[in-house]
Amino acid sequence: MSASSLPFVVGANTLEDQRARWERKRSRTAKELLETEHKYLEQLDLVLTYFVTILKAKGTLKPAVLETIFGPLESLYSASHVLSLHLEKGNLGPGLENFCQSLDLYGHYAENLEHANKTLKEQVRKNKSFRRFKKLQETRPQFQGRQLEDLLPLPLQRLHQYKHFFRDLLENTNPDTAEYQKLTKTVKSVCEVSHWVQDIFDKRENSLQLLRVQKLLKGQKTRVLAAERWYIREGWLLVVPAKGEELKRRMFFLFSDILIAAKPCHPLHLLNSNKLSCQAVYPLYQCSVDKVFGHTWSQGGLLSLSFPHKTLLLMSSNQQEINDWYWSLTAAVRQLKA
Repeated sequence: MSASSLPFVVGANTLEDQRARWERKRSRTAKELLETEHKYLEQLDLVLTYFVTILKAKGTLKPAVLETIFGPLESLYSASHVLSLHLEKGNLGPGLENFCQSLDLYGHYAENLEHANKTLKEQVRKNKSFRRFKKLQETRPQFQGRQLEDLLPLPLQRLHQYKHFFRDLLENTNPDTAEYQKLTKTVKSVCEVSHWVQDIFDKRENSLQLLRVQKLLKGQKTRVLAAERWYIREGWLLVVPAKGEELKRRMFFLFSDILIAAKPCHPLHLLNSNKLSCQAVYPLYQCSVDKVFGHTWSQGGLLSLSFPHKTLLLMSSNQQEINDWYWSLTAAVRQLKA
């Protein structure tokens, strides 16, 4: 073999090695995907066999209630079952095409989950025969100590796993193949539905935070609950008065459009001893934020919040805390003014 042909041989071997590595990783991922798909189907089958099918036959729950609690669970099972059959035969491409048609079910399932959990709790509380049935089914050895409430979120947990499995498969598939194009489409579709589901959870969590703060504040004068308002953070800060008075410790709640300052109600108050009294509501669209000191890693810092008719000086002895508040405030103001 001539010396001039050697680089081509080395290059070919390197390319072949890379393809072999891709194939090994791809095979491992496909195997793990199929194994976990079987386990996922087994868990869904528990719910369908021991709850949905029997409840339909017995009529313990009204059809509308049954639909509310379990949603499109049967359709999700069918879609995953078909996917597993394709995976067993090594037909990843056709399996993905079929699976993508069912992805919206996961979004609808997420939208219904909160209502499903509320309805389930209500039925357990009010419906004696369902309460007994549920307890009996959950004592079966197949459930391994799990309750129905533990199994209902499974489809959304599986959606998160799908995203990682399909990405790994995509990264280890030859870009020149038709299967690569199908995987690309699948990853895009799964990511879109994942964002949809995450947005549902974020909005739900935000609503709970707004409601929590509303309940913390005395009376109903301060309206925390508002459309398009997002909770950001809260914490105790010291307010530096303008005329040399003592520092005032206040609880601040930062939202996407306002900053609320509050102080504790009197501890001996009969109704509001554990609540906070709102002292001021500052609109962020009129605010500019400056760090007076605390630029270096010294002890604490001071922020200046300027509004049209007031300047608010906020202090903390914790350097990290004042930095976090500075970045949260500036980001919120920037977002409002964008």
